[in-house]
Amino acid sequence: MIIDGLVQVAGVRNLDEGRMLLDCGVDLLGFPLRLPVHAPDISESEAQAIIENLGAHRCVLITYEQDPDRLVDLCRFLNVNTVQIHADVSVDVLARIKSRLPLRIFKSYVVGREPMGPAQFAQVYSPVCDAFITDTFDPSTGASGATGQVHDWSVSAELIQRSSRPVILAGGLNPANVRAAIKTVRPAAVDVHTGVEAPDGSKVSELVRAFVREARAGFVEAAGS
Repeated sequence: MIIDGLVQVAGVRNLDEGRMLLDCGVDLLGFPLRLPVHAPDISESEAQAIIENLGAHRCVLITYEQDPDRLVDLCRFLNVNTVQIHADVSVDVLARIKSRLPLRIFKSYVVGREPMGPAQFAQVYSPVCDAFITDTFDPSTGASGATGQVHDWSVSAELIQRSSRPVILAGGLNPANVRAAIKTVRPAAVDVHTGVEAPDGSKVSELVRAFVREARAGFVEAAGS
């Protein structure tokens, strides 16, 4: 999978919403499951049915599952080959996961939660990860994603400078700020969840199209500067 210039939208609630996101030009669809704070929008069986219809190559499991065996079993059930891990897990655990199933692993670097700096994180985790994703920690809820909050972009930029792996930028992105975020941070890809949603949590096609349009423009401008 070539990650450069991709747009990921997390929190797909049903098949029609997934189809709408793809029609709007979204590249990757994220399915958050087994979460410690937020309740999943859909069940694992519902996610499996959506992924079967839309194609596993477009779908990413987003999870805090820490047990290698349970995680591998979940990926096999969903038939996904990419997993975004937000749990605080060791390199050894990620290596065990890869030894059981040849998954692409996106490991989160949650700004405000990580015990190590970006340079050390990149050095330690690069051997067992295919990409990193930066996100925002909300101390009021304990959530490490889907917070709607922007973190210090200089931290993400430092991870990008230090990492040999692609870095996806997430955390409080929306159509109004994603272009500036890309030009400032220069990530390989961007991820949005709450920034394109209505108050009821459903994705709004106009917001999604605007986000994709602004993200594409940001990638072009960042490449040309």
